[in-house]
Amino acid sequence: MYTMIRRITALFFITFLTIISYASVSYAGAWTLASGKIYDRLSLNFYYANDTFDKNGDRVRFDDNGDFSDINGANYIEYGLTDTITLINSIYFKYIEKEDDLSKTTTYGIGDIDLAMKIKLLEGRAGIFSAQGLVKIPEAYDRHDRVPLGNGQYDTELRFLYGLSLYPYLPGYCGVEAGYRWRFSDPSDEFRYLVEFGMDLTKDLYGRVKLDGIYSIDNGTHNDSGGNPTATNNFDLGKLDLTLGYKINPAMGIEASYTPEIYGQNTAAGATYTLAVTYQLQ
Repeated sequence: MYTMIRRITALFFITFLTIISYASVSYAGAWTLASGKIYDRLSLNFYYANDTFDKNGDRVRFDDNGDFSDINGANYIEYGLTDTITLINSIYFKYIEKEDDLSKTTTYGIGDIDLAMKIKLLEGRAGIFSAQGLVKIPEAYDRHDRVPLGNGQYDTELRFLYGLSLYPYLPGYCGVEAGYRWRFSDPSDEFRYLVEFGMDLTKDLYGRVKLDGIYSIDNGTHNDSGGNPTATNNFDLGKLDLTLGYKINPAMGIEASYTPEIYGQNTAAGATYTLAVTYQLQ
C-alpha cells in the first residue's frame, strides 16, 4: 500500500511539473484555437484489465489469473499558431504492471509522444470541417523491455474532423472524426473513428460522451507485444468515454472520466478512470 501511495504521489508531482513547464487543456474536435491561445489538459489516469478480447471478440480471462494496470500522468496541449492552424502535443509518463500466478513485471517511463497539426478548412452555418496530421514518436522508451511501454515504431495519421454547434436549440455540440493511421514495421495500419456529443448541463457543469474506435486493416504481422496486452500488432477496439466537467472559472476546470472498452479483438479488455485539470491561456 505504501509503495502504491509513493507511486501516485510521484505521478502527481510529475504532472504538477508538467503544467508549470507547458502552462496549458483541449477544445472539442474540429474547432481550432484563436491565434496565440493555449489549451492544456493535465490528467491522472488509471487503467486496469484482467480480461482480453480474443480473436472472435469474446471476453476471456488472462492466462494464469493475470492482470494488467497502467497508471499514468498525461499532458495534452494545443496552441493556436493562427486562427486556422492549431499545434498539438501529448506526452505520458507511465507506470505499467503485469502480474499473474507465475511472475510480476513492471516498467515505467515516458511513453509514445504525439505531435500534430490541425487546420480549419471550412466553417459556416452547416458546421466546421478540419484536417489533422499526426506523427507518433516512440524514442523515449525501450521496445525490448519485458513489458514495453508501446510498440516502439513510428506512426503517421491523416484525420478529417467535422463539428456542429447545436446552439440555439441545445447548449452543446456534436462531432464526427475519421482517419487512417500508417504504422511502420510490424503493426497493422488502422482506420480510426470517433463520434462525440457534449453539452452544458448548467452554467458551470458540462458533460461529454465519445465513442472512440480503432479498426485494424490487418496488413501487419500477428506477433504479440512482448508482454504489453494493450500494444498488440493487429487489434480492433471500441471505447466509450463518459466525462463530467466543472468550470471553476472561465480559464480553469476539472473533469472526471470513465472509459470502458466495450468491444474489440486481439487486445486487452479493461477500463480507464481519469481525473483532469483543464486550463486556457490567451
